[in-house]
Amino acid sequence: MVEMFPRLEWQSIMREFAGEIVMKAVIPAAGLGTRFLPITKAQPKEMLPVYNKPTIQYVVEEIIHSGIDDILIITGKNKRAIEDHFDRSFELEASLKNNEKTAFLREVEEISSVDIHYIRQKEQRGLGDAINTARKYVGDSPFAVLLGDTITTAETPCTRQMIDLYKKVKAPIIAVEKVPKEKTGSYGIISYSKKEDEGIFLIDDLVEKPEPDDAPSEYGIIGRYILTPEIFDCLDRTEPGVGGEIQLTDALRLLNQERPMYAYEFTGRRYDIGNPDDWLKSTVELALADNSINKDFSAFLRDLVR
Repeated sequence: MVEMFPRLEWQSIMREFAGEIVMKAVIPAAGLGTRFLPITKAQPKEMLPVYNKPTIQYVVEEIIHSGIDDILIITGKNKRAIEDHFDRSFELEASLKNNEKTAFLREVEEISSVDIHYIRQKEQRGLGDAINTARKYVGDSPFAVLLGDTITTAETPCTRQMIDLYKKVKAPIIAVEKVPKEKTGSYGIISYSKKEDEGIFLIDDLVEKPEPDDAPSEYGIIGRYILTPEIFDCLDRTEPGVGGEIQLTDALRLLNQERPMYAYEFTGRRYDIGNPDDWLKSTVELALADNSINKDFSAFLRDLVR
């Protein structure tokens, strides 16, 4: 039998030969999930269900549907459930096949068909430090970063949109969206002086969680990035911030001083699951979007709020 990994490697070679940009994807998933305690004491927050899937499965599916088949998940202690979820389960697949549950079988096979690697962030030193652990994995190529506390939905996946833009600008890209002024203190906010095209901005600076009156724009960073290998040198030069953590935003500010960087207002819908309130809202919205339960669940919600 031909092994899966050589087949995936051959597919990547063929895409490069055809002119396709071949990227790897990195998912930081090492956080402690303290805002979701006590449920995250032993359960990774990335495995919390949003409607009928673990959060991280939405992220992996976005990567797959964006044409990437090589993924690194950066984990920490008590995260083995993530590895188990994406591992092959021959008994389950055989049972689904025998019972003709083809839709479930197709979904299970999809998430276990890509090449997923794992590495541990040994200390809780921030998002920037987590990204730095991917240095050897990504090598000298651009790569995608997707944070696990954000789900995006779109006809063309957010990461695919960003890859297509990268083909044109050949520079780091940060996905953004307009955020209410009163919520700028929860986001990294971009400063820009030039709008290159519809939804595309040349970044002047990035400000981490500014007060509403100090925010340089209304565009907040939403946890999707296309980065270039220069980010690693910038991370090495980034001083620890609050709590001794290395902030990715600080490293991006350094990178922006050395080369152009772009912000992209992606086309689609974003679901924030970084805290219990938004996680619950996202679960309800995604459940309502499922036509198979829409009618009954909508009626239930209407009765609940009367």
